[in-house]
Amino acid sequence: MRRLLIVVALLLSGAACTSPDRAEIVVTTNILGDIVTEIAGDEARVSVLMKAEADPHSFGISAREAHAMQSADLVVYNGLGLEENVLQHVAAAGEAGVRTVEVGAAVEPMEYRDGDAAGLPDPHFWTDPARVADAVRLLAEEITAHVDGVDAGVVRARAQAYATSVAELDADLESRFAAIPAERRVLVTNHHVFGYLAERYRLRVIGTIIPSGTTLASPSASDLASLVTAIRKHQVPAIFADTAQPARLAEVLAAEADLRVRVIGLYSESLSAADGEAPSYLAMMRFNADAIIGGLAG
Repeated sequence: MRRLLIVVALLLSGAACTSPDRAEIVVTTNILGDIVTEIAGDEARVSVLMKAEADPHSFGISAREAHAMQSADLVVYNGLGLEENVLQHVAAAGEAGVRTVEVGAAVEPMEYRDGDAAGLPDPHFWTDPARVADAVRLLAEEITAHVDGVDAGVVRARAQAYATSVAELDADLESRFAAIPAERRVLVTNHHVFGYLAERYRLRVIGTIIPSGTTLASPSASDLASLVTAIRKHQVPAIFADTAQPARLAEVLAAEADLRVRVIGLYSESLSAADGEAPSYLAMMRFNADAIIGGLAG
């Protein structure tokens, strides 16, 4: 009994702080969640707020998840306005003394070039593997510096191995996209999400159904008319819509304007479930590359 009382006293006094369960990283989006998990491995517990196939612009969190953010060792978020319903909770965690890292702001973000978001930073940096490699190095340093109890050597080794995989992905996509004739490297998407991909692999985004950086906006009749004109001018064979969003608008546009285009789903802003087609960042990028290259082939 005496031994039991001593153990209980130690736990109540704070000795439990040495438990590895204390080391926790909370990540807002599931794309960053996968990347952080690859870097941290078993060195820390990684909690991901955004569910599979959710929309990062509109997903919300529970009171319990908001509290977890304020007691974490590190909060990782995409930032640049992406997680519109969660950013207030990120700010609250920061005010509570939790280290927060805005990954998008640290990887030389681009600005939107047109639409209602023109001039604002584009948060969709993950479609450029080179920027993801930069993010991996940043996150490794943040984890080793701010997450108690991790083995820095293990974290850095895992980060290096993962960065190598990302570089291999980049080289493969560079080769595959380069094989597409220049005049066919044109994209039409449901909203502005592939600016980084287009810059990296010399594609052209000639239009979007929603001329905005967020899925929460709506297109006007003139927006849609301009898009139809661009699709016909460039003989676009496909419209790429996010799998997390209904493709109905793209399908109606194609039907009403009598466009001969296919509507093809991509995992542009969220991973699939574990048993789906894009359960990881690397798998998502390869799936999207396959779908885009196949779609542009006509």
